[in-house]
Amino acid sequence: MKIAVSKASGSVKYGNYGAWLRAADPEIEIVDCIGMTPEQAVLALEECDGLVLSGGADVEPERYGQPEKRPLCHDCDPARDVLEIALVKAAVEMNMPVLGICRGAQIMNVAYGGTLVADLPTAIGLAVEHRTVDGHDGHHAIEVEPGSLIKRICRVIEGEVNTAHHQAVERLAPVFAPSAMADDGTIEAFEAADATLGGRPFILAVQWHPERMEWENPLSMNIAVHFVNEAHAFGALVKGTK
Repeated sequence: MKIAVSKASGSVKYGNYGAWLRAADPEIEIVDCIGMTPEQAVLALEECDGLVLSGGADVEPERYGQPEKRPLCHDCDPARDVLEIALVKAAVEMNMPVLGICRGAQIMNVAYGGTLVADLPTAIGLAVEHRTVDGHDGHHAIEVEPGSLIKRICRVIEGEVNTAHHQAVERLAPVFAPSAMADDGTIEAFEAADATLGGRPFILAVQWHPERMEWENPLSMNIAVHFVNEAHAFGALVKGTK
């Protein structure tokens, strides 16, 4: 089975995505989309059973209509924005399972009309530290929404996650619904708004990095296993009927 990852190389951290997914299924082949044109990436996606949008640089604020926020952003990568928006739109059109992680969650929200907080300390302060601390992931508590995908997958209503971001969802796109929140009101996870009705494919976005948490944490490996199972089902039930 092939899983597309928007960026799965370039550093040890990017390699963690493949290791995490293969811990759920050692037979997974990772298709690294970085360096492809959007057209090439969408063609490669057609041979895959799931899409992971990985972490990384800030989303260009012009993408969500707030260019004045550009001085608050770090290392924007407009080409990657275009690539990942094309990938997520194509994956959703195919009813393919999609998992967004950190930046991946942010670009998913922007792709469907949402906006971002460009810098959390500037916007809401430091009551909860979301950024890295001395170069290492921070940690903070989250509360999980009852009935959400996170609740059903991870079987917790609260927990602790790692954190390494200074941007987050500001206005959530209407097609999504919150799945988990931090104590300061930051949306930490979201899903398709009508997912509880069973009418949409698996779409989940998390602001933390489950691939580099302790895998025993309920909010880590459970997500990988569920995503991989959804990808297997997509391959068998959706692609297999074409």
